[in-house]
Amino acid sequence: MGSSNGSNVLVTGYPAFTAKRMCRRLTEAGDTVFALVQPRFAEEANIWLRSLGGRFEILEGDVVDIDLGLSGQEVRTLTQTIEVVHHMAAIYFLGVDTETIRQVNVEGTKAVLRLSLEMAKLRRFCQYSTAFVAGNRTGVVQEDELDCGQRFRNVYEQTKFVAETVVRHAMRDLPLTVFRPSLIVGDSTSGEIDRFAGPYYLMNAIVNLPIDIHLPLPGKGDNPLNLVPIDFVIDAAHYLSSQDRAVGRTFHLTDSNPLPARRVYELVAEHAGRKLPKGQIPASITQLLLRIPGLERVTRPPRQFLEQFNQQALFNNSNTLQLLAGSGIVCPPFESYVGRLVSFLRQHTYDAP
Repeated sequence: MGSSNGSNVLVTGYPAFTAKRMCRRLTEAGDTVFALVQPRFAEEANIWLRSLGGRFEILEGDVVDIDLGLSGQEVRTLTQTIEVVHHMAAIYFLGVDTETIRQVNVEGTKAVLRLSLEMAKLRRFCQYSTAFVAGNRTGVVQEDELDCGQRFRNVYEQTKFVAETVVRHAMRDLPLTVFRPSLIVGDSTSGEIDRFAGPYYLMNAIVNLPIDIHLPLPGKGDNPLNLVPIDFVIDAAHYLSSQDRAVGRTFHLTDSNPLPARRVYELVAEHAGRKLPKGQIPASITQLLLRIPGLERVTRPPRQFLEQFNQQALFNNSNTLQLLAGSGIVCPPFESYVGRLVSFLRQHTYDAP
């Protein structure tokens, strides 16, 4: 399958929201999408991709399997036709066992890289990392920096760091680009998101608690909370994947002017017509407090987000700004779309990850 119109593009990671949004963006651009999908999601993926009205092919497999779990013919098709790879498969939910996270985030990346080395027409391999490979670093983090002796606060950060290290070593053999988004939130125009995780734990508590109270924050809230809407991440990555100047470079897909965490949640409360957050308590006590009946159901905050809430790093995004200049693609200020996030949150039932 394929066409002379548009590119043949392999996308891993379905049904993650980022992967689905990239499939939609590629379809809009007239590309043919080859989606690597675990067998249990194949029927759903077929229905969803068909609804987009574009050209696609479902490849039942898994990044942790030999040859991605594909048949010999499927492997040959990919090596002969694929021009761009968006490797988006990853596990970020810390409720999964450590070895499974490592297998997907590290070994899965190695497997997709190995197959990509055989792709005769490959123009770009896009690795989706995270700004939080910075671990516990403080101060300004540059896009070309990776190993700076940082410590990692969880297995997600550590495995994404290892995966990015592997990718950097492969840059001598492949046309690679690395994307590091910060905390992804819903679409800036619709508020759409697939699940209320990460920064949404506290958003959901503020918006949907049955009682309207001044919730304390898990820390002072004076550090920047770097949030980016999904549409910016996808539009920026899609555009940069077509730019020759992006080969061999890393891009922080981040907000250039992130608000302090406290101001983020004050804006959420203001748009929801709720009482503003007030005061602070240590993160360790917050975890206990939010297990109180009536609170736990709508918050369930993972330690991962509490650590990100108190992140003291500033993500320099000079590479991103330089190459996006003139494209019309910019990260909108949080103030301009927070109301849509709140509206979407109110209209949809809480969905724990």
